Amino acid sequence: MNDVITTAAADLWAAHLDRSPIAPLTESYPNFGVPQAYAVQQINLQRRLATGSALVGRKIGLTSKPMQTLLGVDEPDFGYLLDDMVLSEVADTAQFCAPRVEPEVAFLLRNALRGPGVTVADVYAATEAVAVALEIVDSRIADWKLTLPDTVADNASSGAVALGDWVTYTADLALPQAHATLHLNGSEIDSGRGEAVMGDPAAAVAWLANALAGYDTELSAGQFVMSGSFTSAAFVHAGDTAAATISGLGTISLRFE
Repeated sequence: MNDVITTAAADLWAAHLDRSPIAPLTESYPNFGVPQAYAVQQINLQRRLATGSALVGRKIGLTSKPMQTLLGVDEPDFGYLLDDMVLSEVADTAQFCAPRVEPEVAFLLRNALRGPGVTVADVYAATEAVAVALEIVDSRIADWKLTLPDTVADNASSGAVALGDWVTYTADLALPQAHATLHLNGSEIDSGRGEAVMGDPAAAVAWLANALAGYDTELSAGQFVMSGSFTSAAFVHAGDTAAATISGLGTISLRFE
């Protein structure tokens, strides 16, 4: 299985460099499961760090019940975010395979969070600020034909992220009740509330801190966490402008060229 992990990681690395999607790993490698997928993710994280990228945050995926049902899973997954994945104003569409956008809340941590046993209250106590964010999700797996191990290995289908202004966290923001809208070229595509994210976006962050404990890893102070989408995801192409608005946090937009 170690050979499979090494080869699968190389396959995904080439797909990342060439922007050329590959067949699902679960089709190419029988018995390829979630533990192997996280091992693949780690190999390619180390490759990117070796090129000079820096780890600045984490992302959580599959936080909504419809997406979990679609993939036949009962828990989220997670990936990493690097400094060169943080965009402002413009996104180069050629840098992605099949990009989609989602509105989310990003949490900026004042204090580290290490599981097990991290609670929603712990997350809010450790949070310095929150921001509206537009995540670009992307898939190096052809046609978004995913199972859970496929998306995990592919860094939880991460692409990039654009962050709005950081807003000091207070309970008055009431994130479970916060309302998000996703716009594409000026038209509303979808909307949703924070409770769509595991009942409370902070619950997703707590889940991640506890999941990372199994890998002897923590959420570090100064990092930010993308907590999961309030809505469905919309495909974007060159020439599009996408925007996310979350009540109390403002708006962030990206132009795709």
